[in-house]
Amino acid sequence: MVKPLGKVEEVAMIYVTMVNGHEYVIDIIDDHQVCIDGVIHQVDFMPVGDEQVYSLIVDGKSVDASVTQNEDTWQVLFQGMLYAATVEDEREKRLRAALGGRVIEHEDFHLKAPMPGMVISIPVEEGQGIRKGDVLVILESMKMQNELRSPRDGKVTRIRIRAGERVEQKETILSVV
Repeated sequence: MVKPLGKVEEVAMIYVTMVNGHEYVIDIIDDHQVCIDGVIHQVDFMPVGDEQVYSLIVDGKSVDASVTQNEDTWQVLFQGMLYAATVEDEREKRLRAALGGRVIEHEDFHLKAPMPGMVISIPVEEGQGIRKGDVLVILESMKMQNELRSPRDGKVTRIRIRAGERVEQKETILSVV
């Protein structure tokens, strides 16, 4: 006798996200509910225009965020601050743990404009050593000045844009090794 396979159930996927050294466990429950570190939030979001800017409603509060993928990290511009986030699913995390927690890091970090705008200032110079969180660029976009900070320690190797110049979204502003 053939046994019915039954209803195909959706498999929940847990994501582990690192933002500024803090780990968040995120479970996407459905299109309007997300569980972050055990707390369920009501969410709704939609893209704004053709750029990677999103209008979000989180627990009844409206916010905007620009999200850009940059190699293996995500750059999130939120309320004038730039955050670098890495996201991995449970399988990737288990695999990394099996490898002894070793993390493969790319040698170069390329700071890309999260949205089009005007570079107001670049408070670093080529060859300068920097620390995680140092301001690399101040970018004016959508009538706001945004501090783009380094997601890690390193050394500025190349600055491709000068203060006063316009940049397009995803245009590389500078590189860090």
